[in-house]
Amino acid sequence: MNEMLNVVVDGLWCQGDRSLAVRLVSASGEALPGWEPGAHIDLHLPCGLIRQYSLTGENRADSYLICVAQESASRGGSRYIHQTLRPGQKLLISAPRNLFALRDDGPVLLLAAGIGITPLYAMLLQREAAGRPFVLHYFVKRREEAAFLRELSRPLSHGICVVHCSAEGDSPRQTLETILSTPDGEERIYTCGPVGFMTAVRDAAVKKGWPQTHIHSEAFVPVTPTSTPQDEATFTITLASSGEKWPVPANKSIAQVLQENGVAVPLSCEMGICGACLTPVLGGVVDHRDTVQSAVEKSAAAQHVALCCSRSHSGELVIDL
Repeated sequence: MNEMLNVVVDGLWCQGDRSLAVRLVSASGEALPGWEPGAHIDLHLPCGLIRQYSLTGENRADSYLICVAQESASRGGSRYIHQTLRPGQKLLISAPRNLFALRDDGPVLLLAAGIGITPLYAMLLQREAAGRPFVLHYFVKRREEAAFLRELSRPLSHGICVVHCSAEGDSPRQTLETILSTPDGEERIYTCGPVGFMTAVRDAAVKKGWPQTHIHSEAFVPVTPTSTPQDEATFTITLASSGEKWPVPANKSIAQVLQENGVAVPLSCEMGICGACLTPVLGGVVDHRDTVQSAVEKSAAAQHVALCCSRSHSGELVIDL
């Protein structure tokens, strides 16, 4: 299970007209675990919800910074943070996990939309501090809603930051093919934002000749699977360590079946968006329904299954538990 940390809300302030920055400090006054750009935490809210948020800003030992957009279709997390959370409030969080790590092996192109700026802003700061080249393109509907706009408008010594506003006629649809040049072999793309935006980035990049392995993305939005009755058929989950096996019916997840049979499962989001329950697969064909793994990872020889949401195309799935 993930290590749990006791923190206190040390500050809240607006970032643009629809996002709220939240600074968290250790309740004990001790240093918080280190992290690298791309990392996120699970935030356990008093209302019973658990939500995943990217760490952003400078990498500091004395505090964590997250930034949360007010979502019109909020499932309760952003609504609670914007309407109820207050300075001094105590919360539980997980230690940082990083499924979106920045590889420091060449130039990077950072493409953000909306609140997807949060992990990429941390990447920008790290690259700037290290003197490594980068370009950031940040897409928003209106300039007033951009988070970290003041910080991103400051002069940069080692990179370029461009803010694109759809309301000003500068939308991703009009701009992506222009800003995506032919790859030079080492350059990598890191993109975060709505699923539709990241899909458009990936499609435009592949069309320009970018290899899939050089396109990295992160989304905290659950995928809506397209399934057929056959996909929802009962299959068997087998533990490689003991040989124990149980049926997984259509109305239950692998994680639920394992927990019902006394197997500990490290769950967090339970929607396939955080990676906490990714488990190696030793046999069978996974029906991937998570948004954590890339298309390349989902088709790799070494497979991992998200126990909370994915299923099996084969009659049996053998997992490394």
